[in-house]
Amino acid sequence: MESIEALWVKGGSLSPWIFIACLVVVLFVVTRILRGVLNMLARKARPEKQVWRNAILVSMNTPLNGFIWITVAALAVRGFYPMGVNETIDASMPPIYQVLCTTLVTWFLLRLVNNTRKNMQAQAVSRGGDIDQTAAEAISKLAWVVILAAATLVVMQTLGLSIAGLLAFGGAAGIAVGFAAQNLVSNLFGGLTVFASRIFKIGEYIIIPGTSLMGEVKHIGWRSTLVMGFDRKPFYIPNALFNSSTVINHSRMDRRCIEQTIHMRYQDIDKVEAVIRRGNELIMGHKDIDQEFFVFRFDNYGERSLELFLYAFPLATGYVDYMVLKEEISLNIARIIREEGGEVMPVTNIHMPDADLSSGQSQQAPATAH
Repeated sequence: MESIEALWVKGGSLSPWIFIACLVVVLFVVTRILRGVLNMLARKARPEKQVWRNAILVSMNTPLNGFIWITVAALAVRGFYPMGVNETIDASMPPIYQVLCTTLVTWFLLRLVNNTRKNMQAQAVSRGGDIDQTAAEAISKLAWVVILAAATLVVMQTLGLSIAGLLAFGGAAGIAVGFAAQNLVSNLFGGLTVFASRIFKIGEYIIIPGTSLMGEVKHIGWRSTLVMGFDRKPFYIPNALFNSSTVINHSRMDRRCIEQTIHMRYQDIDKVEAVIRRGNELIMGHKDIDQEFFVFRFDNYGERSLELFLYAFPLATGYVDYMVLKEEISLNIARIIREEGGEVMPVTNIHMPDADLSSGQSQQAPATAH
């Protein structure tokens, strides 16, 4: 500010209108040169190659022009009101100028955060990959909070406000606000937990057991997380729930599981051994089934049928691929049972021998005729 005030004093010795005209000309020349230089440097600094240089050049363009305009405006005011002419202007100009400069620096830093994130994304795409959107968003939000908090403290100090008094008031008021905003604070810390632990990220599918909450994570906010259900209905889940509930991340499974009981008739018990043998040969030779562990065995004598147990892990994790493979295995096992002379039996089926049925009909026939 001392250098600016020195220019103000020098400017005060000139005619105000001549001084303003000179400032406008200088401003026009400087901004044109500055814009040309920044555009040239930005074209050379490709975002996917030089992440930080491009982000700085792009971020500083508008704030820097704003700084020039503010400085010239301050000098123009001094052209009309030299030092000592108006005490109010003399006292208010320095803090106003500092607050405006602090605002421009804050604006530059916020733009830098956003442009750096975009450039990192472009760099990852150019290399055939992608960045962790959840982590990127968390870091961006935390950077915004730190920058805005620091800027607020600087502005308060510039305006002569007591930070110590504010902190003391905040401590007393924070207790009352804390009781009134327990859920808000819980959701805030829940969001921080999600960002820090990274139990899921945007684009992944999650399930909260014991509830109907399941679907694709679309957005992770400070208060709630948006999950798009499988029926395309959005769920806005409070972040505090993730601190007290189990979360299943379906997108991070490395295997799905086929767990199925197949029922055969009791009179086909002599065919079970052949069915089991051929079923294991089918699974063992299948390229889409994990060969390290699978089970297809006779399991139990059920109340109405023989129970064969199938337990296997498909290599595909996609739901459609999983269902196609499960359908293929189930139908092939049913085909093997039929080829061996047996039948797949539903659990609710009750077998009645033909001899008993015909006997019952013959006994009831005279009564019906009568």
